[in-house]
This record gives sequence, C-alpha cells and structure tokens, in this order.
Amino acid sequence: AVVVERAARDAAGSERASRLIFDFADKVTIAGDTQQIEQLVRNLVDNAFKYGAADAPVTVKIDRRADNYARLSVTDQGEGISAEHIPHLTRRFYRTDPGRSRASGGTGLGLAIVKHILIRHRAQLEIESKQGVGSTFRVILPLT
Repeated sequence: AVVVERAARDAAGSERASRLIFDFADKVTIAGDTQQIEQLVRNLVDNAFKYGAADAPVTVKIDRRADNYARLSVTDQGEGISAEHIPHLTRRFYRTDPGRSRASGGTGLGLAIVKHILIRHRAQLEIESKQGVGSTFRVILPLT
C-alpha cells in the first residue's frame, strides 16, 4: 500500500494531490517488481486525472480478495467511456478522442504500458465505465 500511495501522489503532483482519496481496507503486499507496480499506478492515476472531471476526486482503493489476490481500483468522476471503446483501450496509440488526448499531453501509451506490466505479473485488468458518471480501472494482482 505504501508503494501505491507514493506512486499515486507522484502522478497527482502537488497541484492535484488534495483531490486524491485513499481507501486501503487492509495492509497488503503485492507480489512483483516495485518499479513496474509504481509505473502502473502512476499511469492509471494520471489517466484518471486527465480524463476525469476537473476538480473532481480520484479514488485509489486496495482490498484483499479471498483468493490470495489484491484488487487495486482507480476511479474517476468523468465523462466515462462508451462501451465500444473499452476493448481497445490497451492498444498502443488508441485514443477515444484524439483531439482531447493531444491537448492534455497524452501519447496513447499509458494503458498499453499497464497491459504489459500486467502480463509480466500474471495480473488482470477490469474496466468499468458509465457515461456521465466516470470510470473504474481495477487491477487484480497476486499477493506475496
């Protein structure tokens, strides 16, 4: 949880850190490469701020599942993502709105990098989004 919180605060930067909400139910230790887990969290949190509503909070949650896995969730309160885009989000350079992504400094690689980190860690990504409400990106990672 310490690594996740540090990476989330790093992604938020000083100007957005006050909008972070942490919900760590249990003390968990995720199995895997610390730098890659930090990169995964930074990418998810950065996207949540980038595509979430301005001044809205971003929630980072970790809980322990019964099957010796942890669930890390990053939730924004943004426009949401239409269902037809969700299966393609982890493709390199894929953008749901190319103009907006370029304007906000996106490269189209953040979720592709997340996908490769997850493959290396034998982890899973679940994406849930509701238009007009926001999106949640859940990562299921093994515990140590």
